[in-house]
Amino acid sequence: MFAKGVSMYGQMTAGSYCYIGPQGIVHGTTLTLMNAGREYLKLGDLSGKVFLTSGLGGMSGAQAKASAVAGCVGVIAEVSKEALLKRHKQGWLMEWTDNLDDCIARIKRAKQEKKAVSLGYLGNVVDLWERVVVDYEATGELLVELGSDQTSLHNPFGGGYYPVQLGFDEALQVMKDEPPRFKHLVQESLKRHVDAINKLAEAGMHFWDYGNAFLLEASRAGADVRAGASATVFRYPSYVQDIMGDLFSLGFGPFRWVCASGLPEDLSTTDNIALETMEELSKNASESSKRHYVDNCRWIREAGKHQLVVGSQARILYANEQGRKAIALAFNKAIAEGRLKGPVVLSRDHHDVSGTDSPFRETSNIEDGSQFCADMAIQNVIGDSFRGATWVAIHNGGGVGWGEVINGGFGLLLDGSEDAAERAKMMLSWDVLNGIARRSWSGHPLAQETASAAMAAQPKLIITVPHQPPSDQLLDSCFRDS
Repeated sequence: MFAKGVSMYGQMTAGSYCYIGPQGIVHGTTLTLMNAGREYLKLGDLSGKVFLTSGLGGMSGAQAKASAVAGCVGVIAEVSKEALLKRHKQGWLMEWTDNLDDCIARIKRAKQEKKAVSLGYLGNVVDLWERVVVDYEATGELLVELGSDQTSLHNPFGGGYYPVQLGFDEALQVMKDEPPRFKHLVQESLKRHVDAINKLAEAGMHFWDYGNAFLLEASRAGADVRAGASATVFRYPSYVQDIMGDLFSLGFGPFRWVCASGLPEDLSTTDNIALETMEELSKNASESSKRHYVDNCRWIREAGKHQLVVGSQARILYANEQGRKAIALAFNKAIAEGRLKGPVVLSRDHHDVSGTDSPFRETSNIEDGSQFCADMAIQNVIGDSFRGATWVAIHNGGGVGWGEVINGGFGLLLDGSEDAAERAKMMLSWDVLNGIARRSWSGHPLAQETASAAMAAQPKLIITVPHQPPSDQLLDSCFRDS
């Protein structure tokens, strides 16, 4: 099946054709940082505020670029020199050092200058967190306002996390030759990792789990992360719970498209169309939605400057149901009029309002018990398939590890036809509102507000009652069966 191109191995995004490299995670991390500033620091401007994290690999490497776009001081630890230098050469990481004292001094200078900077530390993030604790205890100055982690802890003992007790090369050897010892060292390292974070959190630093199974693996290691007796309730939130959950409840999520022509000018045209559409929609948006339109308008203006295209001429932005439909119809019209030279394929990431069942990430803020069910992904795929999707995909893994998530995705081809426009309207509404309904049922006020507005905007279903009403027995039977 893999050879025929109808199946693939790996923790894919929501549609293999629409994998767009690191652009998606850069955008998502940018929005996460901006909203963390609002939620935790009550600030719309992150100048001079420090975000400390780890990882400069395939997905986590986006943190450096996102820090610069969001306007904060991003400090990212990385144990692999190869990965760090790749991001530095790429231009995503502005500066780096392998000296802890120099790193701390540079953080202090960046805070004073209030300039956006991404600083890499070549070393273990546990050493860096512990060094920040030492500085706080010595000076009383809290250097870090925001903290997280993007090591690949869905694969903790196979290279996803490196213990602080060993250097990088030595860790590789122990992982290969002494797996039980490596596992023990990883778990001891996680305890130290959490101890340092706890001390800084008590002093006012805000930490969140970035959906990489950090808190889950730390709890399995015996670290002090649980909030009470429950094995799945932690003292720190998933970023979906505190930071991104409101976006999902409003219907905003990672809508994306690929210009099938492969022409950069087509991508530029779609950027302009999307920007004009969002600016128009923002005029009549609710206050809760308006700021997200504004954030994404800023993103589209900045995206072209940051060389985010890898391979496919593709773009991502967070749009709600109304926005996705409006943008799709505007694209389809541009194709029909010849302003776009080729078709456009629509898709989304699995990290979205609906289509993904992931109790430790995407659905972690659904707390009625249904976060441990895997039905929404299947409902989305089935519903998308007969509402006009060109293809659908069901898959497992998706960033948090095999067995921890079920994802459903789609691809929808726009070719300028009236049929494509109708399919886009039907399919995109279902794909978003399925998740809104679930969050509304779970009691999220913003989702309930969004669901009510969406229902008011839908065509009304008219039921024709026969002249001779059915018997009471038949009605009873129907209601009972329903």
